[in-house]
Amino acid sequence: MSEAQAREILKNAQRIVVKVGSSTLTRAGELRPRKFTDLARQVCELVAGGKQVVLVSSGAIAVGTRRLNWTQPARSIPAMQAAAAVGQIGLIEMYQRRFQRLGVQVAQILLTRQGLEERERFLNARHTLHALLQLGVVPIVNENDTVATEEIRFGDNDNLSAQVVNLIGADLLVILTDVDGMHVRRPEPGRPKPPLIEIIEEITPEIEAAALDSGSAFGRGGMITKLEAARTAARSGAATLLCNGGPRDVLTRICAGERVGTLVLPGNRLASKKHWLAYTSRTRGELVVDAGAVGALTQRGRSLLPAGIVAVRGRFGIGDPVSCLGPDGEELARGLVGYSSDDIQRIKGQSTKQIEKTLGYSNGDEVIHRDDLVLLDATSNGNGNGREDDRA
Repeated sequence: MSEAQAREILKNAQRIVVKVGSSTLTRAGELRPRKFTDLARQVCELVAGGKQVVLVSSGAIAVGTRRLNWTQPARSIPAMQAAAAVGQIGLIEMYQRRFQRLGVQVAQILLTRQGLEERERFLNARHTLHALLQLGVVPIVNENDTVATEEIRFGDNDNLSAQVVNLIGADLLVILTDVDGMHVRRPEPGRPKPPLIEIIEEITPEIEAAALDSGSAFGRGGMITKLEAARTAARSGAATLLCNGGPRDVLTRICAGERVGTLVLPGNRLASKKHWLAYTSRTRGELVVDAGAVGALTQRGRSLLPAGIVAVRGRFGIGDPVSCLGPDGEELARGLVGYSSDDIQRIKGQSTKQIEKTLGYSNGDEVIHRDDLVLLDATSNGNGNGREDDRA
């Protein structure tokens, strides 16, 4: 793909997720009100031009720390959650005032990983976001730090923004931070900056190694979390632009197709449900399958039948997400089961003809239908299962 074609992706993006980090909104722990004003103005210009924008914004803890008159940032989880509770109100107030001056309404959306692991809640969040976008409202999304724990945190808003890309079916993820993009190697103080990597067609091990070398120069999460977000977005069929949020009009320049930052090209789009299975859902158990089933799943695109199952681990019900492991113990797929763990334990290793005789009923021949199954190795190379619609 030529550079001109790659930049056309930016110009043609209609639904955009913009992630702005604390490094852009604050400096030395102090808020930068002009950055909020500039960001709101640019988003409103995009909306006026017919684009739909979701803003994923950090900054709640920074705002809360200032409002509580703390001289040092919180270090314990309860203190950070308290600062987030106070700061989230202030953060939304700052955005609301600036957007209202420009005639655009905003909405607050607080998410947790646990909330999106349940398919019904995931779909409810999607429907709400779609309704807001249709109304011309700009949703402002943040992780719900006041209730999140280490087990349910997205971990950083880079990861959260990539999940939002899948939630709304976005075309483009823009990650605004405090550096210009991804360099071929880490910039060193006092020396000329290494060249930027302007376009990444595929996130290779070499690219990942360069990201790991970037250290902490790319915000709290580091460059590697930006690449992880870009990889997840690519599997939703979205491009990702990593760039410095400091320069004036950077958002509008990006959407005009200018050469800004590092562009990670999209991959083939994984169907929304399969993307959710691979990257958002939390599995409830494991099915160990034999070599024949591995071949049927990975090489021939078949459903998982009871004959190929050799072991059942954990307790789960019909419709729950589970992991499928090969004989070597490596996870090769995830899917939604058509039978409970107890019933799969009874029919594992049997032919499909024996299901009804063994259980007294049948939900079909498949333990996991291929439409409810995603191969993890297929998602890792960006090929996915082809571009599909957003049906649940």
